Amino acid sequence: MLHIRTPLILHPGLSTPTRRIWLKLENLQPGGSFKIRGIGLLCSRAAQQGKRKVVCPSGGNAGLATAMAAACLGLKACIVVPHTTPHSTRARISKTGAEVIEHGKVWDEANQWARELAQDPRSEFVPAFDHPVLWEGHSTMVDEILADCPPVDVLVASVGGGGLLAGLLTGLIRHRHTDCRIVACETEGAASFAAAVAAGHPVRLPKIDTVATSLGAAQVAAWPVRHIGDFPYECVVLSDDEAIMGVVRYANDLRQLVEPACGVSLAIAYLDHPAIADAHDVVIVVCGGVSINAQLVAGWARMSTGAHARQGWKRYPDVTSPTAGDDGLQ
Repeated sequence: MLHIRTPLILHPGLSTPTRRIWLKLENLQPGGSFKIRGIGLLCSRAAQQGKRKVVCPSGGNAGLATAMAAACLGLKACIVVPHTTPHSTRARISKTGAEVIEHGKVWDEANQWARELAQDPRSEFVPAFDHPVLWEGHSTMVDEILADCPPVDVLVASVGGGGLLAGLLTGLIRHRHTDCRIVACETEGAASFAAAVAAGHPVRLPKIDTVATSLGAAQVAAWPVRHIGDFPYECVVLSDDEAIMGVVRYANDLRQLVEPACGVSLAIAYLDHPAIADAHDVVIVVCGGVSINAQLVAGWARMSTGAHARQGWKRYPDVTSPTAGDDGLQ
């Protein structure tokens, strides 16, 4: 097991006598995001099958998780990133000993090349979100949540490609807890899951345009679209400003940094959103993220006090390029 058991804590300021807001701190995982749960399991099984190398197309969280898992397991790792991946993120992945290959202007092109590289029978392709083993690994989060807070009645999570959501649904089904309400959160420029649910099947967005680049999956996995209807649920789409507000307020409250892809879920609590109006125990998955730093959050905090908050994030292209992600909570 390469992941750790993360804490489930009460939010110090938002919980009330009638409603408790719980935070599942997946940002404390090795690598800074939940990704290590599923990717760690997939890489472990690859090693058991005699594979010697793992190949992952990702400019962020999935790439770092794959590189860290490979280092722990004695595997070689090749992470294929698009040109838009920030230098700081590439450097962080390289420090694990992984080979970082830059290919393509967008993630789709990096993904295609990674699949070519993984054709070697000794290699394992590691997708960012669409694989049942990933979902099995992510589902361990539910085991921990229900052990710590059995009466949870609402689960709030960000949706990029749908891997995190699929893992949560898998775990809840295994525990026969399909009465738990699911609040699936996205930003307006990357709402591919809401579009898929509305259509009844995955649809491809013509473009991604959001500060929450880790939510940038133009098309989500099909399995969570089919199975979200087994639960009471609501798809919530918030603005970039609201996602940034979630990041800034969380940094002030918990003294921790997370990406806007995570801030959009935290914003549900900070906005006292109607999706959690009648809930008693709300668990927000703090999914984390590696493409964040104190300078960015400080800049957003300054801009949030002015009249042009949305324009503020555009000053930081190293993390907010709309084409930087396409693999969903990458």
